[in-house]
Amino acid sequence: MKILIADDHRLVIEAVKAKLSELEPGIEFVLAMSVDELLAGANDELDLALIDLNMPGADGQAHIDEIRRRHPAVPVIVLSGYEDPAIMRSALERGVLGFIPKAYSPEVMLSAVRLVLAGGVYVPPMMLTALPPGIVAGVAPTQSGAAGASSATLEHLRSVLTERQVEVLQLLSQGKPNKLIGRSLGISEGTVKIHLAAIFRALNVRNRTEAVVAAQALTEAQA
Repeated sequence: MKILIADDHRLVIEAVKAKLSELEPGIEFVLAMSVDELLAGANDELDLALIDLNMPGADGQAHIDEIRRRHPAVPVIVLSGYEDPAIMRSALERGVLGFIPKAYSPEVMLSAVRLVLAGGVYVPPMMLTALPPGIVAGVAPTQSGAAGASSATLEHLRSVLTERQVEVLQLLSQGKPNKLIGRSLGISEGTVKIHLAAIFRALNVRNRTEAVVAAQALTEAQA
């Protein structure tokens, strides 16, 4: 396994490197302390990239955009001192698969990394609790369904989803990849993908990240 860690603090890099070494023996680490080093060290052979937002050479989240553009197949997790839900949402909308605040424990970080490596998306709890009551965040307008999409309510979602789709959503909100969702429900991975495609259409979301946020709101409302 090959993992890139980009942060401008050597102590942070060494701490993250030590914790991620628990994933499996023999991990190769690529280290970067600036945006220039990040862009020079990144390549398509990486299994994962953990990138800080605030580092020398950074211009907002432009370096995240550049890594996603150059290496779209590499899973990216943002590791940041920021805890603003708006910044988290902006990063997730850029296609990163997780946002881990540095205030979180090493164990939470390791669990989040394992989730992303298994095909899931890690959304910080503080982002989910910031959702407006009764409104599903992450439902983005599209050309075919902008009207009403941004004000979709949980009540509406219950009316457009089947019972099985709700079950898939609940497991999706726990960050489970398709294989584990299928195993939990006793259905094939292919059937899970069919349900997810229907769910995306029903929620008018564009990707798995937006569906995760919408799913969490639905799950919390049903609890």
